[in-house]
Amino acid sequence: MRKFVSGVIALMIMVGLVTTVLASGRSSMPDVTFDGIEGERFRLADWSDKVVLVVNTASLCGYAGQFEEMQDLLDRYYDEGLIVLAVPSDNFRQELPTNAEVRRYCVMAFGIEDMPMAEITDVTGERAHPFYAWLRDSYDFEPDWNFNKVLLGRGGEVLHTYRSSDAPMSDTMRHDIERALRG
Repeated sequence: MRKFVSGVIALMIMVGLVTTVLASGRSSMPDVTFDGIEGERFRLADWSDKVVLVVNTASLCGYAGQFEEMQDLLDRYYDEGLIVLAVPSDNFRQELPTNAEVRRYCVMAFGIEDMPMAEITDVTGERAHPFYAWLRDSYDFEPDWNFNKVLLGRGGEVLHTYRSSDAPMSDTMRHDIERALRG
């Protein structure tokens, strides 16, 4: 009987170790920097004490109206610690040709003035920015269209991913953001 109990305990310990290894199999966020649309640089590690919503965007996409909701989120929750980072991308062939045109269009059409915005960046495929390559490799998440969203908690852990159709000001996203800001 003792051998059986010892065997069961050993098996439980091994299962626990395997479960721990599998659960921790996702690598921590790399120390990545996005080049800003106006020449600045955004290092995600500098926002480690913030909740960050990263959104791959495209000016000519049917979802571009979400820029307004992204700005609304930023305005509403900035003082509580939210950053919204727009990452323009032409991977789906719906972005303007230059960074200057993207910036000008977003300011004029959507009133985006103080939202951090990266330069036009690859978010899919072999040339994907290191952040998006990490998401693909560690979380099996790769944008399948414009306006996919990734919510990072304080410390950089991925809390949620959202598809294009998930509106930034939806009850679900606001609830997730509020919970992340509290925790």
